[in-house]
Amino acid sequence: MIIKESVKIEVKEIIEKFNKEKFASKDVFYFPQFKKNYLYLFINRFGDTDPMCRLKYNGKMTNWDFEIFKYSSETYTDDIFFMPGAEEVDGTIKGAMLAGLELYPV
Repeated sequence: MIIKESVKIEVKEIIEKFNKEKFASKDVFYFPQFKKNYLYLFINRFGDTDPMCRLKYNGKMTNWDFEIFKYSSETYTDDIFFMPGAEEVDGTIKGAMLAGLELYPV
């Protein structure tokens, strides 16, 4: 399911709000990239950009499939059962960002 422009706008608003609430520095922030039915979340840490996770859009803002970026293989995986932050994964964008920060702290 391709992500509609209206959903992209809502996603950007969620990320912007999260960035303002979570990060004291404007030099650390999440930002999105969209490709077909995927939302890729990247984090910028003082000018260094790293992939964090990707979410597959399933038609609802509360039902995204989550995959974390695994640096050891440079791939995305949904094998998150024992990873730090797994309890944050709840199908939402905010949950995905919280989980990413648990696994890869700033």
